[in-house]
Amino acid sequence: MAKKLLYVQTTDSPDKQYSPLVLAQTAKAMDIEPTVYYLGTALRILKPGEAEKIKMGNFPTVKEMIDKTLEAGITVLVCEASKRMLGWDTVELIPGVKIVGAATLNDLVLESDGTLWF
Repeated sequence: MAKKLLYVQTTDSPDKQYSPLVLAQTAKAMDIEPTVYYLGTALRILKPGEAEKIKMGNFPTVKEMIDKTLEAGITVLVCEASKRMLGWDTVELIPGVKIVGAATLNDLVLESDGTLWF
């Protein structure tokens, strides 16, 4: 059975966007099953057009990193309660992410071999 790692992104701060994506991609390359979970204000990054605005150093844009993460088959989840907290009843998010309930995060933490919060 593959090890599981959960990366929880809690902020829309530009300097904190790369770590969970890089680590999830690295975990996948190591035959570890990664999941990235967006919570709270981190959801702002997932609105179309937002992640394209963030580029640091010689890294690709955050949108390119998210796309690469999804293309690698890594699950990217979004907290439905956080979407409601932000007042986003009708806001669309980038394609490929899956909106889930808050209980999902609790289940993922219990099922994971490790959890990293950003």
